[in-house]
Amino acid sequence: MIPVLLVMLLQLPPSVHKMEKAISFLKNSSGFSRDGHLVIGNFLPMHSVEVSNIRGEGLFRSHPNKSYRDYKWLHKNYQQVLVLVFAMEEINRDPNLLPNISSLGFHVYNAYHSDGRTLESSLKWLSGQGQLIPNYSCWEQNQPVAIIGGATSALSIQMGTLLELYKFPQISYGPFDSILSDKTQFSSLYQMAQRDSSLHHGMVRLMVKFAWTWVGLVTTDDMRGEEFLWNLRGDMIKHDICLAYTEKLPVSERRHTESHDMFMPRIIQSSVRVIIIHGDTESLMILRYSQPIFYHALWKVWITTSHWDITMRPQWNDGYSFHGALSFSQMTKEIPGFKSFLKTVSPAKYPEDPLLKDFWCSAFKGLKKMENEPNECSPNASLEMLPLQFFDMAMSGLSYTIYNAVHAVARALHEMFLLTSEREYIRGEETWVPQPWQLHNYLKKMHFINSAGDQVFLDDMENSEAHYNIVEYLFFHNETETLVKVGQFIPNAPYGQDFTIYNEAIVWGWNEPKVPQAVCSDSCGPGFRKTPREGEPVCCFDCSSCPEGEISNQTNMKHCVKCPEVEYPNRKRDLCLPKAIIFLDIKEPLGITLACVALFFSVLSALILGMFVKFRDTSVVKANNRILSYTLLISLTFCFLCSLLFIGRPTAATCLLRQTTFGLVFTVAVSSILGKTILVVLAFKVTKPGSRSKVWLQPRVSNCIVVLCSGIQVTLCGIWLGISPPFPDTDMHSEPNQIIIKCNEGSVFGFYCVLGYIGFLALGSFTVAFLARSLPDTFNEAKFITFSMMIFCSVWLSFLPTYQSTKGKAMVVVEIFSILASSASLLSCIFIPKCYVILLRPNGNTQEFIRNNQTARMRSI
Repeated sequence: MIPVLLVMLLQLPPSVHKMEKAISFLKNSSGFSRDGHLVIGNFLPMHSVEVSNIRGEGLFRSHPNKSYRDYKWLHKNYQQVLVLVFAMEEINRDPNLLPNISSLGFHVYNAYHSDGRTLESSLKWLSGQGQLIPNYSCWEQNQPVAIIGGATSALSIQMGTLLELYKFPQISYGPFDSILSDKTQFSSLYQMAQRDSSLHHGMVRLMVKFAWTWVGLVTTDDMRGEEFLWNLRGDMIKHDICLAYTEKLPVSERRHTESHDMFMPRIIQSSVRVIIIHGDTESLMILRYSQPIFYHALWKVWITTSHWDITMRPQWNDGYSFHGALSFSQMTKEIPGFKSFLKTVSPAKYPEDPLLKDFWCSAFKGLKKMENEPNECSPNASLEMLPLQFFDMAMSGLSYTIYNAVHAVARALHEMFLLTSEREYIRGEETWVPQPWQLHNYLKKMHFINSAGDQVFLDDMENSEAHYNIVEYLFFHNETETLVKVGQFIPNAPYGQDFTIYNEAIVWGWNEPKVPQAVCSDSCGPGFRKTPREGEPVCCFDCSSCPEGEISNQTNMKHCVKCPEVEYPNRKRDLCLPKAIIFLDIKEPLGITLACVALFFSVLSALILGMFVKFRDTSVVKANNRILSYTLLISLTFCFLCSLLFIGRPTAATCLLRQTTFGLVFTVAVSSILGKTILVVLAFKVTKPGSRSKVWLQPRVSNCIVVLCSGIQVTLCGIWLGISPPFPDTDMHSEPNQIIIKCNEGSVFGFYCVLGYIGFLALGSFTVAFLARSLPDTFNEAKFITFSMMIFCSVWLSFLPTYQSTKGKAMVVVEIFSILASSASLLSCIFIPKCYVILLRPNGNTQEFIRNNQTARMRSI
């Protein structure tokens, strides 16, 4: 590559060397050089060159005057020349640095952002006197010792490739690049800038702070840009932030017009509101020439680094496009005396410097043109009068690095001079002429504290991590501009103290009252969850409602969370509410009503029992076994009262008593009815002539039936309670917003055995009563028992499916209703007719009435 370029450069026409006379940048005039015994070369980007967009016309294929159309002053970069002058004057005044050398001088060359032009300038510097003669030096005095250059990585590499052949020390003052740390490839190159390997962390923290998840990236198409892209993307993935697009810009041989037509429309027309810009001012030259005119309609938030000076632009009103941009600017300390020096700079102070005069006229002419005043160079003006677009009184990061680079070279020369001066004095040499390659041993070990108190290293491994001020660029309607500090990022600080943003200091656009949104999809609010879109980045999603029983109480939750068992989601599904504890409470209307009904019928049963006891000697009471009637009335009374056990909060005692008490008293009642019906049948069987079964008509027989049937139920209940007794339990799942307090039956089989046994007795009673319903008798109860048992069986047959299909306290209500309804049917159908006879037809309750009734029945037969 190098030999080919050398041949091409040797074949350049004379117009290439004459072309720069209008600017006089490559001539060794006093305006661009300061003579000294030892000279430091400096390649600084003072001018930019607009390149045509004619395809096929390369650097060496067309006439230079056609290929390079226009030179433009990069006014703000002139601070780099001034800091160079300041540092040289400071060193030359210092009696402790190079005391026996008359002075340290410098030469300034323009650093073109072009491979060929950079190589050409480097060759001219090495040849001396502006002559392009490879491998030959015309230097007779002002011995060159080192070069300070490389505002960008590309320039450093372009220069370093050539300078490495001569082992010429090159101090790069541009942004730190890990590629340049490769000493096998760039053993003569030293980087002054601090490491910026944490920059992507700060930018991601900024995006997280303002919830920006859909951003664009503009970076340079080189290894430094690729490394930043890799690191940024990895950190963004951890925080669910996505890159909508990535634009990579070539770092050399740019075509401004072509980029304006192709590059900027893609950025401006996209819906992405936040755009990260990574690169340096030279590499991102396109953005200075491609700023949109329709800035108000499509406002963007730009996140940049101080390596890209957002205030440098070709036209004044272009600042509207980047109003509100946030920039990560490396923290630097103030160099003592530099601002005072800038205030005194003027063409009158340095009349021998044509570069300063050219800069002065260009900057102040532009200012006067803006203010509609006559064009003049304003010789009595001050740099403080220039707006931020033309000059900044605060030292930039690049200027700070140049200052340190000059001092590093001076101190290395000083150490080298101290070690060699005595030896050369003994040999009788009058002058000290060091070779550039000899300086490496001293530069490698260079470490000093500058006048601002910062430690400076030339060893890449010892360079500290950069700290950043976050500044906002503001361009006002009156066409004034400023940079305002709105935060800071200190990578090595403890978490919580490393990143700071002053929200109240940030101005969001022209008419933006709040933080702009930068998302692919609108946020999913509480009550919703993110549903990824197939084939799209994670930042693009749909919102779906949380499933039943789950909530989301934050924005953009990936998954909804289940409420605890004792809580349930509200209607919006963004909050868990405590479940209501439900049981059939005696205090609620339904509980009071059922309790009153149960008490009423129990009292009624007791009253009927009292009536039967009072009229125990009457025929109606004596009929069908008086003792069974008492037993039935007592059991019915307890049947009504046992329903009260189902009302109220279940406890261990009530759960044990509920079903067992219900089962036992109902068994006694039904077995009493069974004994009555059997007694009616036996009465007619035994009363036939010649019957020998009168023994079955004794009261103890029917009593034995009741005892035997009840004993079986007691046995069943005992087995149930012994194996798996009922216990208090909570049902949290039947109702979504309720906790049901209930009695768990323990053994469901045991419960249905008890209930089935009652049903078996009831079916038997109904069958016997149905068969005996037509037997002739004055007080035959069979008809009433048949009807009552039919109602009883209907109630409990309806109970089973209803009980199974209901939940919560409805189950309890169904069982209470079944108990009351079936008990009331027995009480009403069996005993109300008898009460009617006892109370309203006392004449029918006598022996004479019974005899007359029997006589009449016999005659009818």
